[in-house]
Amino acid sequence: MWIIITILAYFFVLLGISRLVARRADNRAFFRAGRRSPWYMVAFGMVGASISGVTFVSVPGMVLSSQMTYLQVCLGFIVGYLVIAFLLLPVYYKLNLTSIYTYLGQRLGMSSYKTGAWFFLVSKMVGAAVKFYVVCLILQQFVFEAVGVPFVVNVLSMVLLIWFYTRKGGVRTLVFTDTFQTVCLFSALLLIIYMVAQALHYSLADAVRAVACDAHSRIFEFSDWRSPFYFWKEFLSGAFIVIVMTGLDQDMMQKNLTCRTLREAQKDMCSYGVAFVPANLLFLSLGVLLVQLFEQQGVDIPVQGDQLLPMFVKGELMPLSSQLLPLLFVLGIVAASFSSADSALTSLTTSYCVDIRQKVDDEKLRKGVHLVICLLFVAFILMFHALNSKSLIDAIYTIVSYTYGPLLGLFAFGLFTQKYVRQRLVPVVCLASPVICYFIAATTVQLWNYHFGYELLMLNGLLTFIGLWMCRCSKTQ
Repeated sequence: MWIIITILAYFFVLLGISRLVARRADNRAFFRAGRRSPWYMVAFGMVGASISGVTFVSVPGMVLSSQMTYLQVCLGFIVGYLVIAFLLLPVYYKLNLTSIYTYLGQRLGMSSYKTGAWFFLVSKMVGAAVKFYVVCLILQQFVFEAVGVPFVVNVLSMVLLIWFYTRKGGVRTLVFTDTFQTVCLFSALLLIIYMVAQALHYSLADAVRAVACDAHSRIFEFSDWRSPFYFWKEFLSGAFIVIVMTGLDQDMMQKNLTCRTLREAQKDMCSYGVAFVPANLLFLSLGVLLVQLFEQQGVDIPVQGDQLLPMFVKGELMPLSSQLLPLLFVLGIVAASFSSADSALTSLTTSYCVDIRQKVDDEKLRKGVHLVICLLFVAFILMFHALNSKSLIDAIYTIVSYTYGPLLGLFAFGLFTQKYVRQRLVPVVCLASPVICYFIAATTVQLWNYHFGYELLMLNGLLTFIGLWMCRCSKTQ
C-alpha cells in the first residue's frame, strides 16, 4: 500500500510541475521550449532521461557476465558527446532546426528526409515500447499483482499519466520533470547501495575498497581482440552509439536544442557526457556489492544478471532487506522509465508533426497526434504482452537496434561529401543495409566464431554510406 501511495504522490508532483511550467504553452513551447531552457538543468535531467527502467535493473547484473567492462563503452561515450557538441550541434543551431531530420531534406532531398524520419518513428516507437513493457511487467510483479490490478489497467494508467503531464507543455515540461526524476532516480540508487553496504557491515570506505578489490571490478580487456569486450571495440562502439543514438536521434536531441545558445548547448552536452562514467560506475558497484552479499549469505547467484537486483529486493532469499527497499526500487525504476518514455512520446509527436505532416504551427494536429502516439504506445505494449515470448521480444528489440545504422549512413553522407543521391534509391539502400548486416553477422559466427558486439552499428552505417555513394549524383534527382 505504501508503494502505491508513493507512486501516486510522485505522479502528482509531476502533474504539479507540468501545471506550473506549461501555462499558455503553444506548439513553439511544446517542440522547442521557446529555446529558453537553462543548460545545467537540461544536462542534469538528460542523465536521468538516458537511463531507462531496464537499465536500472540490467546494468548491476552486467558484472556477472562482463565485470565492469561496460565502463569502456562509457569512456567512448565521452568522445561521442564531444563529436555531437562540436560537429552536429553547430549544424543544428545554424539551421535553427526543430527536428534534426529537416537537415536531411535541406542537404539531400525529400526522400532522404522522409526515410530518416520514418526510420526514427518506427525504431523509437517499438524500442521505447519494449523498454516500457519490461518496466510494466516489473511493476505488475512488485506492486499491482498483489492488489489485483490487471496488466492492461497498469499499462493504460502509466501511459495516461505520462500523457497528462506532457500533453500541453511537451519538451518545456520535460526539462523540469526530468530534473526532478533524475534526483529521485539517483536518491533511490544511492540509498539501495547504502542498504546493501549496511547488510555487508561495510562502512563507506570499506565498500569502496571491497568493490575495487573484487574480481568482478575488472574494467579493461586488451588480451583477446575477438572478445566482444575488447577495449577498442567497446570504446569506439561507445563513441558511435552516442553519435547515432543521441546526436542523430530526435528524442535525445530535442531537449538539447532548447538551450538559449549554441555555446550553452555545447556545455550541456559535454557536462552530461562526462557524467555517464560515474553514473554507470554506481550501478556496476551496486552489482558487485550484491554479488558479495549473495555469497556471504550462501544464496545461489542468479544465472541471468537481470534477476540480481530484483531477487534482492523481493527479500525472499535475503532476509536482511527491509520494507523500505521495495519502495526505493520501484521509485528508481519509475523515475528512470518515465523520464525516458515521456521524452520518447514527445519526440515522436514532434517528428510526425514537423517531418511527416510538416505542420509546425497546427496546435489541433499536435494535440491529436500526441494522443494517438500514446494510444499506439499502449497498443504495442499490450501486443508484446500477448506474444508472451521473451525470445520473440528480444528478436524485435534486436531488429530495431539495426535501424539506427541507416541514420548514421545518411548523416555521414550529408556531412562528409558534397554529392547528392538518387532519391528513389534512398529507401532501398536504407532497408537493404540492416538486412545485409544481419547476414554478415550470422556468417562470421558460423565461419570464424566471431560475435559482433556494439561495432555492428558502425558496419551498418558503413554499408549504408557505401550504398548511398554507389547511388550518388551531381544534383538532386
